[in-house]
Amino acid sequence: MGINDESDTTANLQIGPTSAGMVRLFIEGDGFEVPLDFDPDEAEEIAEEIRAAAGRARAASKGKR
Repeated sequence: MGINDESDTTANLQIGPTSAGMVRLFIEGDGFEVPLDFDPDEAEEIAEEIRAAAGRARAASKGKR
């Protein structure tokens, strides 16, 4: 499965700080749990990547109208 493939899988995403000073992305779905811990600098880089991807997706959707 690639980034552009549709899926029927549903999952919940929780994001928050851990007691160890990390940022955790916790993904939970039917029969699976994935905790992903990042140091604050890595988390900020991920946030920047998400913002950039949102901007590109927004621009792409405007082009389809």
